[in-house]
Amino acid sequence: MTGMWERIKKTILGEEIRGELPARVQAAIVRQQTQSEILIAWVQIFIVVTFSTLYALSPKTFSADVMFAPVPYALMAYAAFSLLRLALAYTGKVPAWFLAISVIADMTLLMFLIWSFHIQYQQPPAFYLKAPTLLYVFIFIALRALRFEVGYVLLAGASAAIGWLTLLGYAVYYGGGMSQITRNYVEFTMSHKILLGAEFDKVISIVVVTLILALVIVRARRLLVNSVAQATAAEDLSRFFSPEIAAQITHSESWIEPGTGEARNAAILHCDLQGFTRLSMERPANEVISLLAEYQSRMVPVIQKNGGTIDKFLGDGILATFGAAVPTELYAADCLRAMEDLCRETALWSKERISAGKEAMTVRFVAAVGPIVFGAVGDSSRLEYTVIGEPVNLAAKLDKHAKDEKATLVTTREALEMARTQGFTPRLTTELRTQRQVDGVKGTVDLVILKPRPYL
Repeated sequence: MTGMWERIKKTILGEEIRGELPARVQAAIVRQQTQSEILIAWVQIFIVVTFSTLYALSPKTFSADVMFAPVPYALMAYAAFSLLRLALAYTGKVPAWFLAISVIADMTLLMFLIWSFHIQYQQPPAFYLKAPTLLYVFIFIALRALRFEVGYVLLAGASAAIGWLTLLGYAVYYGGGMSQITRNYVEFTMSHKILLGAEFDKVISIVVVTLILALVIVRARRLLVNSVAQATAAEDLSRFFSPEIAAQITHSESWIEPGTGEARNAAILHCDLQGFTRLSMERPANEVISLLAEYQSRMVPVIQKNGGTIDKFLGDGILATFGAAVPTELYAADCLRAMEDLCRETALWSKERISAGKEAMTVRFVAAVGPIVFGAVGDSSRLEYTVIGEPVNLAAKLDKHAKDEKATLVTTREALEMARTQGFTPRLTTELRTQRQVDGVKGTVDLVILKPRPYL
């Protein structure tokens, strides 16, 4: 039974709110509500002007016996109230009790104007029940939806329904009692008789429209909260994952499960800060972390600018992919272009450190290309996107082997040739070293050494 009720509740009200809005988002909603209050106040001023104009243009049938004209006084009072509300709205300090009074005041004014028709035109009270001015009720109810708070909509609808029932009771009581009530629709339309069914239809319409608007606001507010919470989570994800990985997570059409992956060709780039292990043992912890953050802040933007995705940080190492998270036909060209830009960025970084009286830093970059599998690994409680394949293993092996080659920029002949076919033209001098023995790699590998230019 509980499960059925929950399903019905979900169908009617929408998804449950699964998160809290951040303080900055709540502040933005408050600002939006303040702007809505200003808009509502101006609409009320417009309504006063409209009612005043219609009253001034409408024919008057007051006789000498009827000296009191209540409408102008009601409009003046409502105009003063609306101006006060407008002033408070601009200050952003409209208390909730004042908003509630404002809702009731709107409906009171409208019902008072409708009530005054029988005095203005010297007709029995039932005369005003046929006034089309009742349609303004729906404007006042809809106006409250601008705040995106269901309470004020319900208050407006309840005030309208009670107001019309009050007018109906007044018309019956002071119009001759039960003798004024008819069941004949033709007699109702051609006289001042009261058809209770027609009046209750009006009340039902008011109530139904109010409930529909309230339901729309509840569902929309839940959707807003959930959407903003997810957007905020996606924004936070992008701080811990690369933008491409965050997009994979937030835009996935289905629930991400471990063990799902895609095969594609990609390039793997491995960056390694040389001498970092020694520094981490010699320097204070905060200085070590500061150096690591400085190094990563210089390398990561260059990688991303060239279309690379940060797969993971491995201590002082950075593993980046090209064409894995976001498939591209230029993966090898982008990777080697990034290597050259990273070489220049490292030289500029070292120059700045030397100028500041600090130690120059050297970064080693190696790259490999080939088929990989990109997907999610882990279990249902902890997932991680990663790349698996021979190029990943080869890049790790080449990072260690680069020390033997006494080189800081190393790739394979296959990677260079692939990059050339994709439009890459080396800006650095290249040296081919064939049939190199790399630990952990079966057979030999033809390597290409890129020679850094003297940027300093």
